[in-house]
Amino acid sequence: MGEKTYHVYILASGQHGTLYVGVTNSLERRIAEHRAKEVAGFTRKYGVDRLVWWTAFGEISDAIAFEKKLKRWRREWKVNLIEKENPHWGDLYASMMAP
Repeated sequence: MGEKTYHVYILASGQHGTLYVGVTNSLERRIAEHRAKEVAGFTRKYGVDRLVWWTAFGEISDAIAFEKKLKRWRREWKVNLIEKENPHWGDLYASMMAP
């Protein structure tokens, strides 16, 4: 049986826009759900569907702990985290889905 991977991710409505932090065991599926507006809630209401940052964990407990920590971070810290690896706030989902 293969090892599971869990992802903590940040979505944005646009560059320096509204941010959303989430955790999932299937990043591709979850981002597709956000983009399709399948789930009622914050991301659908505020149009937050651009994947701007993510990281992977081997244990769900580590991923959930980091997600909770990240949600408590100041906005400025989240922006710095995003811009360290994605300075132009590009949509990482598009490159993830490219062949």
